[in-house]
Amino acid sequence: MAQTSREIKRRIASITNTQQITRAMEMVAAAKLRKVQDRVASTRPYFQRLTSSLSTVLGAVEQAGEELPEIAQRRDGDRHCLLVLSSDRGLAGGYNAAIMRQAEAFLQEHPETELVIVGRKARDYFRRRNRTALAEFVGFGDEPNLRQAMDIGQIILDFYEHGMFDHFTILYTQFVSTLTQRAALRPVLPIPDEITEADRAGLDPVYIFEPSTKAVLEGLIPLYVNAAVYQSLMEAKASEFSARMNAMAQATDNADELIKELTQTYNRARQAQITKEIAEIVGGADALQS
Repeated sequence: MAQTSREIKRRIASITNTQQITRAMEMVAAAKLRKVQDRVASTRPYFQRLTSSLSTVLGAVEQAGEELPEIAQRRDGDRHCLLVLSSDRGLAGGYNAAIMRQAEAFLQEHPETELVIVGRKARDYFRRRNRTALAEFVGFGDEPNLRQAMDIGQIILDFYEHGMFDHFTILYTQFVSTLTQRAALRPVLPIPDEITEADRAGLDPVYIFEPSTKAVLEGLIPLYVNAAVYQSLMEAKASEFSARMNAMAQATDNADELIKELTQTYNRARQAQITKEIAEIVGGADALQS
């Protein structure tokens, strides 16, 4: 029984040390989330304004009767490119698992899909399944920057212009709140219908496009693709920190419950040992008196 008590005490000490680590990780994730959350809030209106400007230029091209640039034209093929945004590290609850499930569903629906992967978790997941990718990006750090998004966007645009695929979609985790994040698909190319068919009713301002609407559109589409990638990266990073913070908070609470249970078990074991020793002493005294 004494050996069992020592084992229980070692387990309590080990769980206490682990709890200190999970509590520290929760605090670190919360601090990083606050920084990234501000950047998410700033990228959303920028991306919305950019898509609004893109809609305006598309409307001007349509009214002028000009032919759209090749990159803005619809394609009849069913070849897809999926940009998968995952994390480099684990300990984030179901964050990466939700992305992988959504990716597998997309691949089943669109077998002719090329992958562009961001994050070690997605890279390792698809490597284990012998799935190749057009490009892989890891080690972006805790604060993705526009330069990294432009590198990804340039590769996508190069492949798209050379006809390697007909559709480009981003799979990322949308940050709803600190408690809610959901895997989402963002169609980027060809330009989605909600942008090309945006409601332009009312009195629109008169724009003068230099050197031409077509040239402006050709310059605006790469900017739109880079902004879509960057905004998705920021949403995914905020979701990652939020998921990790919640997972570490849950782990800390579970450690508290386990420590309480083990403490009760230790106290019962110790009480049983004391009772047994008292019974032996009483029994020995009775034997001497008799």
